[in-house]
Amino acid sequence: MSKNKVNKVVLAYSGGLDTSVILKWLEDEYGCEVVTFTADIGQGEEVEPARAKARAMGIKEIYIEDLREEFARDYVFPMFRANAVYEGEYLLGTSIARPLIAKRLVEIAKETGADAISHGATGKGNDQVRFELGAYALMPDVKIIAPWREWDLLSREKLMKYAAEHGIDVDFAKAGKKSPYSMDANLLHISYEGDILEDPWNEPEEDMWRWTVSPEKAPDEPTYVELTYQKGDIVAIDGKAMSASEVMEYLNKVGGENGVGRDDIVENRFVGMKSRGCYETPAGTIMLKAHRAMESLTLDREAAHLKDELMPRYAKMIYNGFWWSPERQALQALIDQTQEVVNGVVRVKLYKGNVIVVGRKSDTNSLFDEAIATFDDDEGAYDQKDAEGFIKLNALRLRVAARKRH
Repeated sequence: MSKNKVNKVVLAYSGGLDTSVILKWLEDEYGCEVVTFTADIGQGEEVEPARAKARAMGIKEIYIEDLREEFARDYVFPMFRANAVYEGEYLLGTSIARPLIAKRLVEIAKETGADAISHGATGKGNDQVRFELGAYALMPDVKIIAPWREWDLLSREKLMKYAAEHGIDVDFAKAGKKSPYSMDANLLHISYEGDILEDPWNEPEEDMWRWTVSPEKAPDEPTYVELTYQKGDIVAIDGKAMSASEVMEYLNKVGGENGVGRDDIVENRFVGMKSRGCYETPAGTIMLKAHRAMESLTLDREAAHLKDELMPRYAKMIYNGFWWSPERQALQALIDQTQEVVNGVVRVKLYKGNVIVVGRKSDTNSLFDEAIATFDDDEGAYDQKDAEGFIKLNALRLRVAARKRH
C-alpha cells in the first residue's frame, strides 16, 4: 500500500516529543487523518495531558484509556502463573505490556475505520516486533507505519528542529531536567537503558533508581506480608481482598520501601544484539518468589517439573512478541489447568532487598503430609524397607554399565 492510500491511522501516542513529531509527520508524509491512543498501564505519569496536546494539534478522535486492571489481570497474572523469567533474570516487564497495546490499537482501528496503525518503537529494539506481531495476529491485513524505520530524524536534536519548524509545542519536552536514560514504566516495572549503562562495566548511579531505596538504606526492621492465593493468583494481602492492579500497586510500594526488585542485566534481543538494561520490579520479584512457594506445597512434583521445563519456552514467546500465537495460548491452557490447586497463603519477609519465604499453608490443597515427612516415628505411614527395592531398580542400569566397564 502506498503512502497516498492511507486514509486514517491509529497512533500509539504518549504526548511526548517523539510521538508528537510522529503525529505531524504522519499527516505530512501520508496525508492521512490521525487517531491518537494513550493508555494508562500504571506508568505513574498523568495520561490526561495527552488529550490537550493531541487536541491542540487538531486531532478529532482521541482515545485515553485506563487499562491498569486489564493489564494486571489478563496479562501479568497469567504470566506469573507460569513463573516466567527470560534468560534466568528478566521478569518481562516491557514485553508483557506490548500485546495489550497492540490489541487496543487494532480494536480502535476497527472502531474508527482506520486502515493503518503506527508506533514510536525504533528499528533496533524488540518493541517494534512485539507491536507488529500482535497487530498482524489480530488484524492480518492492517498496514503498520514505523516512522523510525522510514525517516532520517534519528536524534533528539533533529526531532527538536522538526518540531520547531512545524510549530509543535515542545515546552513539555524542555521542561524540567530530562533523564539521560531511555525509560519504560508500567505496573510491573520501570526500565533504564542508554547513557552510562551502554558500557556494561559501569555501575548504575544511585540517583537513577526511582521506585526502590537502596538495600543499604532500607529499614533495619523487616516487613512481613501474607499473600492469599486462589488458582495461582493473589487475591488478598494480609487478609484484605484486592484486585489484580491493587495487588501490584501495594507490592510495588512495600517492596520498593524495602529495596526489593533491582536488577542489572545484559540480555539477548530478538533482533540479534545484546543489550544492557537496569530494571526495578518490586511487585514482580515478590510475586515470583511467593508463587513458587505456594506451588511447592500444592502442586504435584511432575506437574511442577513439567512447568519448569516449559517455562523458558513460554518466557521466550513473550519476550519475542508471540503472546497471541497458538503455541502460547496452548501452553497457557496447560499452565492454567495446573493452577486449579494452587490455593493457600504464603508469608514472606522483606528485608534489605531480599524476599524470604517464611511460611506457606493450604487448608484445601496441601500435598505436604507431616505424618510421612516426619523424622520421628511415623507409626507405619511409610515403610522404610520399601526404599531398598526402589533404589536397586533405579540402580539397575548403572550396575549393568559398571560391570561392562570393569
